[in-house]
Amino acid sequence: MKAAVVHSFGEPLVIEDRPDPDPGPGQVRIRVEASGLCHTDIHAAHGDWPVKPNPPFVPGHEGVGIVEALGSGVTHLAVGQRVAVPWLGWACGRCEHCLSGWETLCEQQQNTGYGVDGGYAEKMLAHADFAQPVPEGIDPRDAAPLTCAGVTTYKALKVAGVGPTQLVAISGIGGLGHLAVQYAKIAGATVAAVDVTDDKLELAAELGADLVIDARKDDPAEVLKRYGGAHAAIALAVDEQAFAAVNRGLRRGGKLVMVALPAHGTIRVPIFDTVLNGTSVIGSIVGTRQDLAEVFALHAAGRTRVIYETRPLDTVNECIDEILRGQVKARIVFEM
Repeated sequence: MKAAVVHSFGEPLVIEDRPDPDPGPGQVRIRVEASGLCHTDIHAAHGDWPVKPNPPFVPGHEGVGIVEALGSGVTHLAVGQRVAVPWLGWACGRCEHCLSGWETLCEQQQNTGYGVDGGYAEKMLAHADFAQPVPEGIDPRDAAPLTCAGVTTYKALKVAGVGPTQLVAISGIGGLGHLAVQYAKIAGATVAAVDVTDDKLELAAELGADLVIDARKDDPAEVLKRYGGAHAAIALAVDEQAFAAVNRGLRRGGKLVMVALPAHGTIRVPIFDTVLNGTSVIGSIVGTRQDLAEVFALHAAGRTRVIYETRPLDTVNECIDEILRGQVKARIVFEM
């Protein structure tokens, strides 16, 4: 099989031939049809974060494809079934976090494309219990971005407790943000979209954003305050200043939900203002299997639209460069 492999942090990925993997007990082998390029994959390939993967490894945690082999003990999936393999590749199922519905916080978890090989390959392995069935009628190229970009923003809005009539700021309209706008509208919120590129601001308006804030021209905090301040701000732009700007734009009792992960990123949280105004700063990491099932159900019902460009896997390095230059409108999806 062909795979894109990280051999050294910061170096171009290498396209190479590898043997087809054999599924062990409780695993399945998947023939990958589509795999999305997430900014997390770039962080992985560059070794940006304090907890690093171990090269060589295959990135990718938005892999969607067809089950072609079952390991022993797998009875709930079938050969020929389409599944998606998200960031949460496995969790223990026994710890406090797993048992209380927060499996994404399991300290024993395995992460697809980080701790175990991911979807930048023609074939991949997955733990069967964490391979999410994709409903009939969903195109695998749509399902791929929904597997991370979709479930991550959907969960962030859940964490924020977003409801009807609330003002929600979505900071960063790209692969994640264009879906966040749609989920916030589904929740009945008034949506303020913040970005610094014309095409992404236009996309936000096309997808239903009520306010479009060009952070090159206007201070997002000042604009949000003119509307009473945001009940919630979902920080998706990989930029520390963008986090701080929407944090300043919260109303009393508002919530900043941090999702993007700038390398070594920090923000200053003013203690007096935070206490006086009763604001919250919250981290939100991907979503559970149930969250992903809900994301797929919404898409199957025609409630969401996924914006993507398809590319062959052997263009992976050029695609990474495009993303780092801010030239990709929403998501890149590799077709195998």
